Amino acid sequence: MSFLPQVAFLIILAVAAFILTKRVRFLKRNILLGKAETRNDQPEARWKTMLLVAFGQQKMFKRFIPAFLHLLIYVGFVVINLEVLEFILDGILGTHRLFAPILGSVYTAAINIFEFLAMAVLFSCVVFLIRRNITKVPRFTKPEMKGWPALDANLILVIEIILMMAILTMNATDQILVARGDEHYIALGTLFFSSLLQPLFEGMSDGALVFIERFTWWFHIAGILAFAVYVTYSKHLHIFLAFPNTWYSNLKPKGEMQNMPEVTNEVNMMLGIPTDAPADPPAEIGRFGAKDINDLSWVNILNAYSCTECGRCTSECPANLTGKKLSPRKIMMDVRDRAEEVGKSIDAGGPGLEDGKSLLGDYISKEELNACTSCNACVEACPVNIDPLSIILEMRRYVAMEESGTPAQWNAMFQNMETSFSPWKFSPQDRFNWADSVKEEEIPD
Repeated sequence: MSFLPQVAFLIILAVAAFILTKRVRFLKRNILLGKAETRNDQPEARWKTMLLVAFGQQKMFKRFIPAFLHLLIYVGFVVINLEVLEFILDGILGTHRLFAPILGSVYTAAINIFEFLAMAVLFSCVVFLIRRNITKVPRFTKPEMKGWPALDANLILVIEIILMMAILTMNATDQILVARGDEHYIALGTLFFSSLLQPLFEGMSDGALVFIERFTWWFHIAGILAFAVYVTYSKHLHIFLAFPNTWYSNLKPKGEMQNMPEVTNEVNMMLGIPTDAPADPPAEIGRFGAKDINDLSWVNILNAYSCTECGRCTSECPANLTGKKLSPRKIMMDVRDRAEEVGKSIDAGGPGLEDGKSLLGDYISKEELNACTSCNACVEACPVNIDPLSIILEMRRYVAMEESGTPAQWNAMFQNMETSFSPWKFSPQDRFNWADSVKEEEIPD
C-alpha cells in the first residue's frame, strides 16, 4: 500500500497550519499596537450580545432578504465544514468515507443535508454576485470599494461556488462508481442533489471517474485549507473575529461619549476634587486624542479587522447621504490598512510607526472627521457592533487639542460653551430673557 497520498496530505496540512499560525500572530501583534483597554465587565451582558449579534445575526435582519441569504451561507459554511473532519481523517489514515460504515443511514441523511446546504450556498452566492455586479447595490459602489475590496468580495463568492460544486461532483462520481461495483467505494443510498449531476458523467470510463472523484476530493480539502488562510487576508476575517468583536462591544448608552481621563483628572484637581490620578505623574505627557493607530485602543483596531465592508454604516450615515466625504466604512478600512502597513514594516525590520506617516493626514482627512455629526447611526447599523464613531472622536480630539486645527466656527462655539455654558454668546443669566417678550395668550373658554 502506497503511503504517498497520506504524506502529501500531511505536508499540505502542515504548510496550511504554519501559514495560518504565522498570520494569526501577525494579526494579534497588530491589534495590540493599540492602547490597553479593559472590556471584561458585565460578562452576562457580553455573552448575550455575542450570542444574539454574532451567532444569531440579530442586526442583519433589519434588511431581511440579504440577511436570509447570508444566513444560508453562514449555516452552510458551519455545517458543511463538519465534513472536513472526515476529510482530514481520511487523508491521514488513507481511508474513504471513514464514518459511513459506522453511522449507516444517519450518514446518508447527513450527506443529503450537506448537499441541500451546498445548493443553498450556491444560490445565495449567485444572488450576491448579481447584486454586486449587475444590479449594483449603491453601498457596494462607493469610492472605497474600488479595486481590491470589490475583487476580494467577488473572489470569495466564486471560491464558495467552486467548493460547493466540488462536493456535488465528488458525490456524483462516487455513487456512479458504486453502481458499477467498484469495491473501493461505499453505497450511500440516494443522494438527491448530486444524483441530478450523474447523467453528466455516466458515459465516462471508470478511470476517468476515479480521477474526477479523487481530484474533487483533493481540490475540496486543499481549497478549504487555502480558504482558511486567505480569509485572514480578506474582509471575511469577520467569520472568526465577529465573536470576540461583539464580546468586547461598548455596552454604554450610544449617546454617552467617553471622557479623556487626563482631562478629567486635571479639571478635578483644579476644583479640589479627589482624583484617581497616580501620585507620581508620568515623565512624558500622553497624547490627547489619536493621530496614529497606537493612539487608538486595541478594541478600535480589532473593530477594523472585524469590518465586513458591507457598507451598512455608510448607507445610514447622514453626512455621507448628503454628499459629504465621510464614509464610516472607509474609516475602518483605513485603520486596518494602516495597521497592516505598520505590521509589515516591523516584520521587515523597518521603522514601523516612525515611517513618517500617520493615520491622520495620510489615510483620513480632517474634512472626513469634521463631517461627522456624532449621531451614532453607523454604530447602530453595524451587524457586528463596530464603533467607527469612537475612532472619529479620538482623532477630532487630537486635531482640536494638539493641533488647534478645528474650524474657526467650532472654536467660537467651544469658547462660548466654556464661558457661557452654551454654544451661544450670551450670559447664562440672560438665557430666558426671550420669554419676557412673549405675551400670554388668552385661553379660550
